[in-house]
Amino acid sequence: MLLSKGSRSVNCLANKLMTLEKKTSLALYSNMLKIRLVEEEIASRYNEQEMRCPVHLSIGQEAAATGVGFALTQKDKVFSTHRSHAHYLAKGGDLSKMIAEIYGRATGCIGGRGGSMHIMDPEVGMMASIPIVGSCIPLAIGSALSDTLDGNPVVSVAYLGDASIEEGVFHESANFAKLSNLPVLFVCENNLYSVYTHISERQPPRLITSIPEAHGIPMVHCDGNDIEAVYASTLRALDNIRSQNGPFFLLLDTYRWREHCGPNFDNDLGYRSEQEFMEWKMKDPVEQYRKKLLAKKIITKETDLELTDNIQKEITVAFDFAKNSPFPELETAINHVYA
Repeated sequence: MLLSKGSRSVNCLANKLMTLEKKTSLALYSNMLKIRLVEEEIASRYNEQEMRCPVHLSIGQEAAATGVGFALTQKDKVFSTHRSHAHYLAKGGDLSKMIAEIYGRATGCIGGRGGSMHIMDPEVGMMASIPIVGSCIPLAIGSALSDTLDGNPVVSVAYLGDASIEEGVFHESANFAKLSNLPVLFVCENNLYSVYTHISERQPPRLITSIPEAHGIPMVHCDGNDIEAVYASTLRALDNIRSQNGPFFLLLDTYRWREHCGPNFDNDLGYRSEQEFMEWKMKDPVEQYRKKLLAKKIITKETDLELTDNIQKEITVAFDFAKNSPFPELETAINHVYA
């Protein structure tokens, strides 16, 4: 059947949109898979005692970081927590530089000075990772204020866990951000636990959604293990912020599989049940999205295996790079120290 010029244009646009959707889906899946495989490799090598810093892994939480990170521009700024690997990789960070940093090598993203909990790389907009609960939040507020005064159209992202809303600094920052109409995206990764304590033992029986609402900040609450929901919700939030409507709060429900700090599983400690763990593991964001892409024929089992193999090769190169890199020179120990 012959098509009119207008019909051809519509079909051409539709094909472009389908192509874009496929590319985006593949990119989201690839990044989640990369985060998962990288952190599993960190966990498997950690007992070698060459990574002489604590590690907080995001295994099980990959969709949250990826969905947010892929919606940001390169100029947008990220302020992260102690659980920073996924945020960095989702923002376009260099894997070799990250692994070298964890190994304390001079080729690390901040010269081997920070380790896992202080991943930082301004070249990709990863401005800081702060391990103290809630401490990255005021940095994001200050960044947003500075960019507003300078006329820079940039969004500052403050990642926080569910325990951060128990900190006074969150409420002071949220209040100031709203009053000053600052371009800040608060991203709360609610994984239910602060170390070994469930949220029900730390907070009164009210929804987290009531907290940003109390500050007059618009918010979206979504399944943090649904990568497409996270990505779409982040785009909506950023559109609101870039329209000069001030700060936005994104609440993502997710779950960490491994111990709060370290490479192991810790269900034997008894602070959470094996049943709860398995219920959340069934929601595995990587596996659920793999099944979806296979069903939609966006990937095949063969291309999935090829992708996994390519990521594993990249990981091997990154670890070899890190382990073969020099340690910082002793005489540079006092560099960048204020007092």
